[in-house]
Amino acid sequence: MERFGFVGLPNAGKSSLYNALAGGGALAAPYAFATVEPNVGIAKVPDDRLDQLANMSESLKAIPTSVQFTDIGGLVEGASQGEGLGNKFLQGIRESDGIVFVLRAFGDPDVPGPTDPLEHLGILEIELALADLDSAERQLDKRRRQAKGDASAKIDVELLDEAVTLLGEGKPLYRSGMTKDRLAALKPFFLLTNKPVMAVVNVGEDDLDEIPGLTERVSAELAGAEVLGMCIQLEAEAALMDLDERTELLEGLGLGEGALPRFSRAAYHLLGLRTYFTTGEKESRAWTFPAGAKAPQCAGVIHTDFERGFIRAETIQWDLLIQHGGWAKAREAGDARMEGKDYEVADGDTMDFRFNV
Repeated sequence: MERFGFVGLPNAGKSSLYNALAGGGALAAPYAFATVEPNVGIAKVPDDRLDQLANMSESLKAIPTSVQFTDIGGLVEGASQGEGLGNKFLQGIRESDGIVFVLRAFGDPDVPGPTDPLEHLGILEIELALADLDSAERQLDKRRRQAKGDASAKIDVELLDEAVTLLGEGKPLYRSGMTKDRLAALKPFFLLTNKPVMAVVNVGEDDLDEIPGLTERVSAELAGAEVLGMCIQLEAEAALMDLDERTELLEGLGLGEGALPRFSRAAYHLLGLRTYFTTGEKESRAWTFPAGAKAPQCAGVIHTDFERGFIRAETIQWDLLIQHGGWAKAREAGDARMEGKDYEVADGDTMDFRFNV
């Protein structure tokens, strides 16, 4: 399951975003440090393709993919030097797969602090870089001691030494200029700024029309990152409604399908993830795999035996299978094809694996 950590200044909307995705459960209050202990939520990822396959197969159940997200207490400027509650919360997201910056872009007389999302981003990036600097320096000292008797540790020393230099300049590693290979080699050290990042720009209820301009500004600063704009408070309120009321509210305000589908798609894209499906009478199910994975690796997502004993995979795109009304007619038409070990699975493939163990 993919894991995302929310990072933001106090009252930027992190806990409300958590509630929008998880359907409630986190205290969202207009004062700093309302969140002291991390909130960890799991949300099912809506996918209309899965619903259509389940209807076609008359499946007893449909099982979507899931994402996990962690809401931690807000950082403040100077957190790395102990301001506010310091950066004690950051440990809760060091093992996350991606970082989600929640950036405030709304005014509220009851909520102190800046309303420029780029000001928020600048403070957060510096604090994360300084937190990483502390972690990297400690790990560097340890590796240097190990390198005296272990030549292989010298590679880690070189990597961490470069990271310490860059982090000391206040640069997050994801925009430091380090090569992809060197950043990949740093992954075992769980540095926060060595993770993929995305941003959610949180606007007020009366400022929905400003979303395109605000997200464009943040996108220009966070080049290559996914940036979403939304009124998190409205999304959190909608998440507590039943489906019909929620749909009516979101459509009435021009908010489309809601926060979770948009967030999950952006998060999947951030991590380079794709989805394939299995379908039958017992269940239809969505499975997550990394882009570029071959058929045996995708089979292994279901069970390691599937990968170990992989023979071939019967494959067809989900919409073509639905057009035929099921596997039998797809086979008759010759559209259900057999793929071998070298087949690179595509997003939206529906698959039936053959294996022998």
